[in-house]
Amino acid sequence: MDPDLTLRSGATRRRFLTATGLVTGLAFTPGLLGATPPATPTPGSSGSLFALGVASGDPLPDGIVLWTRLARNPFAPGGGMGSRPVRVDWEIATNASMTRVVRRGTAHATPEWGHSIHVDVRGLAPAADHFYRFRALGEISPIGRTRTAPAPTARPGALSIAVASCQNWADGYYHAFADMAAHAPDLVLHLGDYIYEKPIPLDARRGATRPASATHEAVGLDDYRERYALYKSDPDLQQAHAMSPFVISFDDHEVDNNWAATIPEDETTMSQFALRRASALRAWWENTPVRTTARPDGTVIRAHRRLAFGDLAEINVLDTRSHRDDQANGDNDSPQNARTADPSRTILGDAQERWLLDGLASSNARWDVLAQQVPMADLARGGSRAVSMDGWSGYEASRRRVLDGAARRGVHNLVSLAGDIHRSVVADLRADYVDDSPTRGIELATTSITSGGDGEDSDDGDRALKAASPHVRFGNSQRGYLLNRVYRDRWEAEFRVAPSVRSPRGSLRRRAVVTIPDASPEVDVGQSAP
Repeated sequence: MDPDLTLRSGATRRRFLTATGLVTGLAFTPGLLGATPPATPTPGSSGSLFALGVASGDPLPDGIVLWTRLARNPFAPGGGMGSRPVRVDWEIATNASMTRVVRRGTAHATPEWGHSIHVDVRGLAPAADHFYRFRALGEISPIGRTRTAPAPTARPGALSIAVASCQNWADGYYHAFADMAAHAPDLVLHLGDYIYEKPIPLDARRGATRPASATHEAVGLDDYRERYALYKSDPDLQQAHAMSPFVISFDDHEVDNNWAATIPEDETTMSQFALRRASALRAWWENTPVRTTARPDGTVIRAHRRLAFGDLAEINVLDTRSHRDDQANGDNDSPQNARTADPSRTILGDAQERWLLDGLASSNARWDVLAQQVPMADLARGGSRAVSMDGWSGYEASRRRVLDGAARRGVHNLVSLAGDIHRSVVADLRADYVDDSPTRGIELATTSITSGGDGEDSDDGDRALKAASPHVRFGNSQRGYLLNRVYRDRWEAEFRVAPSVRSPRGSLRRRAVVTIPDASPEVDVGQSAP
């Protein structure tokens, strides 16, 4: 989503489209190490076969996905890798010096999938740090650290989760990822807008090398691949990936601003948009450490999934983009009306909504988490209570079904983690914000990594939001991320913010710590000085 539709006037579009399109995917071909590189994870250098770094993701009690993408020239079509498959050896160990190897194997990086590797390693010990690396064509990758989830029967006492969203390369530097790597959380949730499809201004990050395709909007497969290569060449982002497993979802800018299922933002046919969406989703999968179950078949993708961490937390990763109805009211910020309340409209789609409610019904976790792209709470402004039509506030019946359904299923600790809005917000989760509806949980919305450029502690949008939305408990308009520490008796959410992202050098600080007690949808906000 472009910066903060909830808190500015909307300017887009919708019109009916009549053409249809069907795009099919290509088949995937799946597919010891010698000298030991330095133990500390370091990003690949420019010109290296592993210049895009290494990553891991989607941890299970006995498994993890290992990722890399080979690229001799990351900014060239095909990454400069030619048309042949490349053998890639991998190994995973229990120590950083890689002397206690517990699993190893071979995969093949193919041109059909951008010479990316997704190794789904199983048979690992639960709740344990592991270290991994790759070898191909005589080169050895950096070493990455990852961590498996606790066993299903485990009763862990703590879990650390970082939450990131909206990292527009053109808007600043990734100081948040350097800070995140230093904290080395058990898990990083990236909730979308990993890349931006829009053209990159020539004055962004002066002196930085970029692909020729950066001058225009990404539309084709090579465009999206090169845009990911640009973002993934950032050393701070590489360091964060090399220190913690990521769980990654996509929002709109991985494809097209505010797209809704088969419907694009701008004037294009549905068949053209289907081709574009297939290319974008393909590039997303190629560049993220997710399992083959999330590999797209043309435009068809199953990105929602569920990850459990013993009996402490169960995380429902939602896809609020692929199955939704078109945004109401022209996708302009507006008061809610009969259209937003229409029970036939959905933001998740019927199948994903049933999957979510069934999972909440069977959960034995202390904390049930919704990890999603857009805010669930109403973030209103003005006397008319104008809200975003792109978030759950534009799909009121969907929100009511999920929140009331969670309550009926005995969920006592519901936490929504959201991104998209380029500001930090803590708000009550309610099925209805006009009537005296009970609080069903707490939403923690993280600000952007860089999108929107330098912010301030409280801007006009933050003040308007707090004035019209009494259910908002905290707000901040700076860049940064959210660092959560989950315990059995409480959830602590630390909002870490950057004074500036415009300079290549920078740091973050603690702005506030919000505490949610067990079995009580309340918050205690401990604020640091602005």
